[in-house]
Formats: sequence, C-alpha cells, structure tokens
Amino acid sequence: MTTRPKIIALDDDPTGSQTVHSCLLLMQWDVETLRLGLQDEVSIFFVLTNTRALSAEEASQRTREVCQNLKSAIAQENITDFLVVSRSDSTLRGHYPIETDIIAEELGPFDAHFLVPAFFEGGRITRDSIHYIVSEEGETPVHQTEFAKDSVFGYSHSYLPDYVEEKTHRGIKADAVERFTLNDIRQGTKNRLLQLKNNQCAAVDGEMQSDLDAFANDVLAATQEGKRFLFRSAASLLTSLAQLGKQPIPAEEMGKYDATSNPGVVLVGSHVQKSTAQLYTLLEEESVTGIEVDVKTLRDSPNQKDQQLTQILNQINTAYQKQQTPVIYTSREELQFSNTQQRLNFGFQVSSFLMDIVKRLPNEISFLISKGGITSNDVLSVGLQLQSARLLGQILPGCSLVRTPETHPQFPSLPVVLFPGNVGDNQGLVTVYRRLNKHYD
Repeated sequence: MTTRPKIIALDDDPTGSQTVHSCLLLMQWDVETLRLGLQDEVSIFFVLTNTRALSAEEASQRTREVCQNLKSAIAQENITDFLVVSRSDSTLRGHYPIETDIIAEELGPFDAHFLVPAFFEGGRITRDSIHYIVSEEGETPVHQTEFAKDSVFGYSHSYLPDYVEEKTHRGIKADAVERFTLNDIRQGTKNRLLQLKNNQCAAVDGEMQSDLDAFANDVLAATQEGKRFLFRSAASLLTSLAQLGKQPIPAEEMGKYDATSNPGVVLVGSHVQKSTAQLYTLLEEESVTGIEVDVKTLRDSPNQKDQQLTQILNQINTAYQKQQTPVIYTSREELQFSNTQQRLNFGFQVSSFLMDIVKRLPNEISFLISKGGITSNDVLSVGLQLQSARLLGQILPGCSLVRTPETHPQFPSLPVVLFPGNVGDNQGLVTVYRRLNKHYD
C-alpha cells in the first residue's frame, strides 16, 4: 500500500479550499500553528497567506516567511513526503512567478512546477493550453474578460505558455513550457512526469474533474518514485490530489450548522460584476435589509469614518431587532487611483473598516456570509481573530463553509461562508442565504 503525501496549500486568498472538506484552514503561520496542519489526520491543509491583497514586495516577504517556518515545522514533524500547492486564482490573477520562485528557493529543489488553473465549479476550463471561462454566452478566452484588465494583475494572453512568457518577462520562453494536453492526460502522463527535472514549467489542461483525477494519479505515482513537484493551481486540482470523497452534510442541509435561531449577517466586499448581480438579487428578499458602506466617503473624507461606522452599526442593530438579516455591502462604484500601490492601500483601509463592523456585530447572530476573497480572509483572521478553523464543506459549488471553535469568545460555533467574488450564478447569494436562514419560508 502506498502512503499518501501531505498536501500543503499556500492560499493567496481564503477561497482555495472551495472543493474539499474536513481539513484545517490556518490563519497564522508560526511554526507551532503549521505543525497543527502537518499533524492533522486529513491529507491536506491550507495556509491562508492572503498575498493577493499585498504588493509584490510584501507578497514576496510573506511567502518567504511562511516557507521558512514550514521548513522548520516539516523537520520537527519528520515529514519526508509532501506536495506544495501555490493555490491561486482560476482567472490567472496573482503574484506569479514571485510565489512559486520563492517556494522553490525555500522548499525545493523541485523537478517541475505546473500551472493548473482549471476550476470546474466556477466554469474555468483549459483546452489545448488555452484557458477559458464558460458562461451562458459560451466559452471566452480569459484574456478577453474583465479579470485580464485587473489594474494590479492584468495580462494579455489566454494561451498559458504565452502567459508564462509574459509574466516571467521572457525569463521562461513560451516554447520552453511543457504542455500536458487533454489527449496526453487521458492517455497517461506518468512516464513524461518521470522525465521532468530542474523545475521545468508545465501547463496542464483540464475539461472535467476526471481529467485532473487522471493527472493527479500519475503525479502521485511519480512522487512515489522520488519526483518532487510544485503546483500553481486553482481549486479543482486539490480535489483530485486529496481524494476526500463526499462531505459529511449535503449542501442543502447546512442550515443544521446555524449557531442560533436569530438572523445572520451578509457582508459583500467584492465588487466584480458577478458579485454585484448576486447582491442586487439578494436585496430583493423581503427578510433582508441592505446597508451600504460609502467607500468614496472613506477615501475622500477620512475624518468622517467614525461617523459612518456609528451610523452603519445603528442600522445593523435596528434591522436585527426587526428579525431582518443585515446585508452590508460596499458601494458599487469602481474608484480610480493614480497607481497600483494607492489602490492596494485603499483596499486595506476599506477592509479594515469592514472588520471594525464585524467585530461589533451582535453576538447572537446565527451565520455570517462573506462575499469576496480578500474580505473573507480578513473576516477569519482579523474580524474573528482565528488561529485555525475546520472546513465543513461546500454550501454551493465553490463556496466553503467553516465554523468557529465552540470556545470562541464572541461567536462560538458560528458558521461562516467564504464566497468568492467570481463564483455562482445570479441566484448564488440568495441560494446560500436561504439554506442558512431558518426564517425563510
């Protein structure tokens, strides 16, 4: 019987666990906390680094710190068989190749690093090394979408070898990228995997979960023969690597996890188009009260911050007393900034404001739905001040539900939904809300 390697996922926002269940999410990365993940009986754990919210320099420093602590924790636990996954965005945004380069420096050497951005629950597939978003309109090469125009992580290629050449500033040429096509994967790739060396860059196709299942089986077989691999992937590959089976409680029944019989709270920080459409659909529900955070005022009149905070908290308490669910959301206008650093800094200010709200929510809420990757990360690590949390499963494809410890001083056993900005149809937020809201008729 072959032993299973420990899968260590460094997650650049907290939504990469959106296809697995039962594992630990670590919000801190000191050596002792990392040892908790390595000791856990579940084959996979996540370290929520939140580097997508940071500048390139900050992301580099944080990744190096995590990896150096991991090296110590791995040595102390005497772990010899492990895989490292740099879990990132299925729409190709994030600090690549910075993070994989540092992981390779600190935890390598690796024989190869693989780009595997397919995320089937979110409609992301890769065919002939071209990455697509699948929607009602059909298949769109990802460089033709709003995500490619991201002011921090923009790019101009959907063909992954060209994307690599662009992002590495020609450090890795497109024709030097190994391609694992659907045909290759379906015929078996183990022999090719065994030939890889010197941290070879490779792009991996995936059109359905069975493709990644086959690829993962070959990867695991190759590691049994001594190969060491690093992955830059979206969430679907983790399903295939971890092989955890079905989650304990089906998505439709997750209202059983509600902490109390009171209303919950919904927090919407993400402002991508999909989030906005889902928000407006949710606001049509009779049992919710919309409460807007005016981010333009936060930027232009910072001296009014405390006044706005007091006003919002009063609105929340008023809604809550009426047995309404407060839906707190940032204003939808996309603000302009003169440079990337200003935008990142302001994002941090907005998130800090939202966390000031979370810390002051009524203690007896029954659930918390957090919409947006960076928002969700901050809810766990700052708003709820968690060291770790146990992932219970998905309440909607791509949307994880975790629960705070029963010893939490403010919100014991609180179910928290980590809802990525770019996941779900227009009814997605309403569906999750109805599954958790005991008052929904």
